[in-house]
Amino acid sequence: MTFSLLNRYVTLTACLLIAIVSASLIGHWAWLWPIAAISGLLSVIGLIDLTQRQHAVLRNYPIIGHIRYLMEDIRPEIRQYLLEADDDALPFSRSQRSLVYARAKNEGGEKPFGTLMDVYRAGYEFIGHSNRAMPVTDPKTFRIEIGGVDCKKPYSASVLNISAMSFGSLSGAAIRALNKGAMLGAFAHDTGEGGISAHHREFGGDLIWEIGSGYFGCRASDGTFDPERFAANAASDQVKMIEIKLSQGAKPGHGGILPGAKVTSEIAHARGVAEGEECVSPARHSAFDTPVAMMRFIARLRELSGGKPIGFKLCIGHPWEFMGMVKAMLETGILPDFIVVDGGEGGTGAAPVEFSDHLGMPLREGLLLVHNTLVGTNLRHKIRIGASGKIISAFDMASILALGADWANSARGFMFAIGCIQSRSCHTNKCPTGVATQDPLRQRALDVPDKAARVANFHHNTLKALAEMLAAAGLDHPDQLAAHHLVRRVSSTEVKLFSQLHYFVGEGELLNGGESLSEFYKASWAMAHADSFDPLRA
Repeated sequence: MTFSLLNRYVTLTACLLIAIVSASLIGHWAWLWPIAAISGLLSVIGLIDLTQRQHAVLRNYPIIGHIRYLMEDIRPEIRQYLLEADDDALPFSRSQRSLVYARAKNEGGEKPFGTLMDVYRAGYEFIGHSNRAMPVTDPKTFRIEIGGVDCKKPYSASVLNISAMSFGSLSGAAIRALNKGAMLGAFAHDTGEGGISAHHREFGGDLIWEIGSGYFGCRASDGTFDPERFAANAASDQVKMIEIKLSQGAKPGHGGILPGAKVTSEIAHARGVAEGEECVSPARHSAFDTPVAMMRFIARLRELSGGKPIGFKLCIGHPWEFMGMVKAMLETGILPDFIVVDGGEGGTGAAPVEFSDHLGMPLREGLLLVHNTLVGTNLRHKIRIGASGKIISAFDMASILALGADWANSARGFMFAIGCIQSRSCHTNKCPTGVATQDPLRQRALDVPDKAARVANFHHNTLKALAEMLAAAGLDHPDQLAAHHLVRRVSSTEVKLFSQLHYFVGEGELLNGGESLSEFYKASWAMAHADSFDPLRA
């Protein structure tokens, strides 16, 4: 025990002795004053450590106990730069980040000496190539038209766009860089639910205006939907589509509160709230409470916007809730122009760990549910589907396009393009690259013209890679991709086509109850109804 005590308090004892001795000898040797000052400061820290009650480690190990907290703080950086393997996805691997950085800088993405991937590992995926490869198509032609029969102003969208990230979560400089990049590359920039800010408007890039449960940008003083404010913002030529956010992959079913101290004048103006007052985003919408009411809200937004494409975004949770929406579409005849499926594998929003790790359906399963339900009700050809969730490369795009998506959205990919280094400090306001912070000094590090060019480069080079992959597979447009084009290894000795791995519903099967319909879809469809999000009980 004596040795243990000596071991624990030797640093404090030494600092005290050095401070006392050096202070007493300063009159003889003036050069001792820095030693006296440093040892005295450490002695004060050590005495505070001994008397504080919050940290047991510091009480038992004064002064040296701080090393533990220092190492804890720098552990992510040590792991990322010194210990992490190229393919450790935490949540994005070094290889994925390097790919984005290279494409954003217009550097060659070629690698020598073959793949570093274990192609015999279960889960390895690839696209089949054709012996009759096609000429490479100009990626600028990779566009789709979004807008159904009731839409008066359809939008020709790129197959890769910027996913929803709000001003407030991202800095003003980051928003300007993203939007200018979207303008340069002729693709769309989703505003996120934080409203349309001056930063979104500065360069005039195409916007998808996202409306969440807080109705920011179209919010009445009591927090409900304001049709007049909506119509005024929707009338902007820059707003090409409007997206109702039901939930997001990062924290599905979870609302949010922005403390009053963080509601600056810029954020207040963009969101239509009072500066300095707490800003609440409820977990559910107040404008509708049933699937039928939701469809009527979609029709109302379409009318108020002058006929622009109206859709919604969700992370799939209970399957019968989405199927209830589809039943409401059939009952009312009101269809959204598009649906965006957000994967439960997370996003840019900070969330409780249980929400990040254990809530929300992953992208591929959610996408398949939406695609299959629309196919099974003969609605798929009338509604476009977008998909978002850890999409970085052209192969990531190909894998979700083959499963039923019409286009892909990427959030963190474009964050990397403007300088994000995955420090995972987005929620601290201390982003080291000025991307996810409201600190004016930190934002100065982000040069908007340079980063905007990188956004456009990343978009162009990713679509160029997609065009080359498609040509090798004997295809000339992303809409030709199907599940039989992609392959996954399921064991060291067996591979299967995506079309063999995944279940696909036939045209109209949900309506006619086809014999081949799976029990999951039969049961979920039976539980769904248009008048409530609650399940029907047998």
